[in-house]
Amino acid sequence: MRVTSTDFQQNIGTYSDTAQREPVFITNHNRDRLVLLSVEEYNLLLNSSRANRKIKIQERLQHHSHTLTELSKR
Repeated sequence: MRVTSTDFQQNIGTYSDTAQREPVFITNHNRDRLVLLSVEEYNLLLNSSRANRKIKIQERLQHHSHTLTELSKR
């Protein structure tokens, strides 16, 4: 759902309830400025981001494993 910042300010309770079911995009001058999410959705995104970072670090370590092994022998 998309709402203007003015509409959001005037109906914050309604949009807070809506955000429990779906993200609410808050616009200013027809441009997306903010997104209101439920805490559950935010935590899912945060944990997903952390998991992705961990996977990327593991991939980079695997990619450089030969170099790291050679360096560890010095």
